[in-house]
Amino acid sequence: MITIPYLTAVSTYFSYGLLFAFGQLRDYSRLIFDWWTTSDLHGYAPICLAHEDFYIRRLYHRIQDCFGRPISSAPDAWVDVVERFSNDNNKTLKRTTKSTRCLNLGSYNYLGFGSYDEFCTPLVIESLKKFSPSTCSSRVDAGTTSVHAELEECVANYVGKPAAIVTGMGYATNSAIIPVLIGKGGLIISDSLNHTSIVNGARGSGATIRVFQHNTPAHLERVLKEQIAEGQPRTHRPWKKIMVVVEGIYSMEGEICQLPEIVSICKKYKAYVYLDEAHSIGAIGKTGRGVCELLGVDTADVDIMMGTFTKSFGACGGYIAGSKDLIQYLKYHCPAHLYATSISTPSAQQIISAIQVILGEDGSNRGAQKLARIRENSNFFRAELQKMGFEVLGDNDSPVMPIMLYNPAKIPAFSRECLRENVAVVVVGFPATPLLLARARICISASHSREDLLKALKVISKAGDLTGIKYFPAAPKKQEEEKGTIKLD
Repeated sequence: MITIPYLTAVSTYFSYGLLFAFGQLRDYSRLIFDWWTTSDLHGYAPICLAHEDFYIRRLYHRIQDCFGRPISSAPDAWVDVVERFSNDNNKTLKRTTKSTRCLNLGSYNYLGFGSYDEFCTPLVIESLKKFSPSTCSSRVDAGTTSVHAELEECVANYVGKPAAIVTGMGYATNSAIIPVLIGKGGLIISDSLNHTSIVNGARGSGATIRVFQHNTPAHLERVLKEQIAEGQPRTHRPWKKIMVVVEGIYSMEGEICQLPEIVSICKKYKAYVYLDEAHSIGAIGKTGRGVCELLGVDTADVDIMMGTFTKSFGACGGYIAGSKDLIQYLKYHCPAHLYATSISTPSAQQIISAIQVILGEDGSNRGAQKLARIRENSNFFRAELQKMGFEVLGDNDSPVMPIMLYNPAKIPAFSRECLRENVAVVVVGFPATPLLLARARICISASHSREDLLKALKVISKAGDLTGIKYFPAAPKKQEEEKGTIKLD
């Protein structure tokens, strides 16, 4: 868990207090000056009340230029960012015809498959010519091709499960499938920092939801003991089903799940394990098979394995892997399979080809080189940021590394300063994170060269000095030079 320095917490609260006070003052002023303005929607209730979109109008719009920046190129190591301008204090933004070439530290292109690939791209183009961009149908109607069948078999073999089902959207994989797996009378025990798709899926299931402290197996065991002893609310009957939901790599923290301990506890109390590997599959492990391979966990001990193809594989969609009975059940009951349009055939071919490269089935060792490169890049970049004095979250080997900003004024300051130096970063604040825990989330790719990373470190260090986000003392330069961490390979 993150421990916020006392002075930082006070200044952050003070900053939000000022923004809130001035925002309320502007709202009251608007009521006074616009009281005679008539509305065309006579008799209708307002769709959005003033207090409901207060945060958007008075806080988000001030720094809107830091979010949703359009790009005009593939999300490779370098990306073309379209320039925008505003004539109304950031309330609206207009695109220009100009773009800036920036170092990309924000995309989930972990293995570099998001751009042209000498093996994958020709096969994808061939698939596009043969099958078209869309199936124009759900899987159960006319949306299943030979490529879809091959993809499900390929994914199941890759993650080490008997069968798999794929969907056309990663977010819907969690939000649409969790309600199929568990319902009223069941218990979901969820990590406190699980992704929104998991939260929405759990809420839509009708099951009782309990939360355990982030990545804390001891607290998970306490919650399991209490819930098993108490049973269902009011009736105190035994739970029909208990499912523990965790992530492989937590996308806003960059931390790797303590899976061996969690699996051991779940086996002890006969609870199912649901593992979301959206950010870990393809990115970590000796052969890219995710957190199970990295931590030495037998995939047979994980009941439901979920993942997405939007990160390491450079495509779209998601999957659920498990027993043959589980997958057969999902194919008859999952809305994402029954009603949603199936994943496009070129995307399916991209995933198959990417897995073949990772496993070396393309006849080269590029897959092994990509996995080694992302591990080296991630560990190098994290170590250098920490030496500079930044507060960096996450674990070694994780390609996700959040840099803590805390203060709301530092969100746009850090983002704009990096963009001014042609480095594109993603900044995140409330409601995606708790109010006090704003951060910049760096995503490292295997396509980044050492020169790219050194440039990024130089720019981030400069931006950190200007914005005052180096919360720890920097390592002595002599020590750095002795270890040779700043030199090129």
